[in-house]
Amino acid sequence: MLRRVMSESEKRAKAIEKEFKACSDWEARYEKLIQLGKNLPRLPEELKTEDNKVKGCQSQVWLSVTLDETGKMRLQADSDALIAKGLVALVLSFFNDLSPEEALKADISFISSIGLTSHLSPSRTNGLNSMIKKLRYYALAFCHQTGKPIT
Repeated sequence: MLRRVMSESEKRAKAIEKEFKACSDWEARYEKLIQLGKNLPRLPEELKTEDNKVKGCQSQVWLSVTLDETGKMRLQADSDALIAKGLVALVLSFFNDLSPEEALKADISFISSIGLTSHLSPSRTNGLNSMIKKLRYYALAFCHQTGKPIT
């Protein structure tokens, strides 16, 4: 019997689920998010531009996405609010170093399975969705730019 090899995004989703499900309650998960945000490297000021700003977030969030020479997306981000910074750090931990094609295909249901969709305020959920939408927009643009088919 052939075993299917897990994609990089599937491995990351499982690791994130395991990390968050190890938290005893939702308060501990919030602390985990805050810690992720605190560990996020600062975004250089020159990247905090209007083009990099994520629209739809209650707080200010910037997301810079580039494509490296190996065809992987390199992400940098920052926010002026702790929870938003934690959310964007979570998004980066999942999507950073994926190819644009994999970023477009990646299953993000782990967000729901770790309880984010049911415990975040509507404005924070909207912000999180806006971060992912912007990131996938970049991935789609990179696919078109490189001429790689989207399967």
